[in-house]
Amino acid sequence: MIKVELDKIIFYPPSKGYAVILKELGGIRQLPIIVGVFEAQSIALAIEQVKMPRPMTHDLFVRILTRMGLDIQEVEINDLIEGTFYAQIILKNKSDNSIAKIDSRPSDAIALALRMDADILVTEAVMDEAGQYLKITDMGQQKSLDEDPFKDELMDRLVELKTKLQIAIDEENYELAAKLRDQIISLEKDMKNN
Repeated sequence: MIKVELDKIIFYPPSKGYAVILKELGGIRQLPIIVGVFEAQSIALAIEQVKMPRPMTHDLFVRILTRMGLDIQEVEINDLIEGTFYAQIILKNKSDNSIAKIDSRPSDAIALALRMDADILVTEAVMDEAGQYLKITDMGQQKSLDEDPFKDELMDRLVELKTKLQIAIDEENYELAAKLRDQIISLEKDMKNN
C-alpha cells in the first residue's frame, strides 16, 4: 500500500465537479479522483477545520463512530473498475482492538480520514493504473522525471481520458464511455510501443 496525502482540490469543468489530487508521500506520483461538488466541499471543510453550527453528514458520522468507541485506523483506495474508484474504511474498536472493513466511495473515505486524522492509502495496482508522475522544478523550468516529454504528454493524456471515462460512467453516458475506453486502449498500446 502507498501512503498518500491530499495535495489539492481543483475544479474540473467538464463534470462541473472537482478533482481531488492525492500525492504519494516520499514518492513521485499523484492520483487524481473526480468527486462531486458536495463531497469536495466536505473535504475542503475538513482541510480548513471549519466548524459548522450544525453537523454535516461526515461530521455526524465521526460523532457516531466516536460515541460507539470506534476509530478510523486508515482508509484504502483499493480498486479501479471501468473507471470507477473503490475504497474501504478500516475501523478499529477501541475496547477489544477488533477490526472491521466498510466499503465506501473514495470521496467519503477521504472526508472521514481527514476529520479523524487517519492515513490514506492507495494500492499499487490502482496507482499504476490511474496515477501520474509528478513534475519537478529544476532551475525554474518544468521537467519530467522520466526525461521524455513525448511520453509525459501521453501520460497526461491517458490520465485525462481515464478521468473523463470515470465521469461518463458516473453520469451513465455509456456510449461516450465506450469511445473513451477505446481511446485509452489505443493510447496504452502506443505508450508500450514507444
